[in-house]
Amino acid sequence: MSKKQLVVALISLLICAPSYAGATPDGETGAAQEQDATSNELAEEAISRELKLFRGAEVSLRQALKIADSLHPGSRIVDVSFDGGSGSSVYRVKMFRQDRIWEDTIDAKTGQVAGNARVLSMSEVNLEDRLNLIAMQSVRQELADAVSVAEDNTSGKAVSGGLVSEAGKLNFVIVVLSGTNLKQVLLEPPSAINPETLPRHSMSSRVKPH
Repeated sequence: MSKKQLVVALISLLICAPSYAGATPDGETGAAQEQDATSNELAEEAISRELKLFRGAEVSLRQALKIADSLHPGSRIVDVSFDGGSGSSVYRVKMFRQDRIWEDTIDAKTGQVAGNARVLSMSEVNLEDRLNLIAMQSVRQELADAVSVAEDNTSGKAVSGGLVSEAGKLNFVIVVLSGTNLKQVLLEPPSAINPETLPRHSMSSRVKPH
């Protein structure tokens, strides 16, 4: 599970957590309830800590995308996420070209690239990711375009972005911090039958709260 998926999963867990003030299911012990409550508190603390670091980042996700765009000429960015859990605030960026994938780390305070890129081949990623990368080759829009649209539609700042397949179609999925709320924006790029005729932001969007 990527960091982006982990953040979304934790947010969903926090929102969907049941109230323990009412009746409890038969057979559920007080110790189990206490353990669940503690887990939810830890999840909430982790999310709050991550978002606090994100708000204090001097480099935005959109700026990180611009920095990453120059690292591997001819490549396309397919995934980006803020990560404050490693002791320092960074952006994890994944790019691909043909059958090669690069994973880079960009410091969220200085904008400097940290360390060397991890390099993978298409055969080293799972089938779903491989199919998404193949589908991306027929799309003109870039992840940066989707981030821009999502931020404009929510008046927020993007925390992460990537690719996801829904109903057999490739979508950009962007998680945005808008005020104190996290929102997930799905953007479906148009079919690239004639890419030269497609405007930069011709993507339909749906916003889901998290």
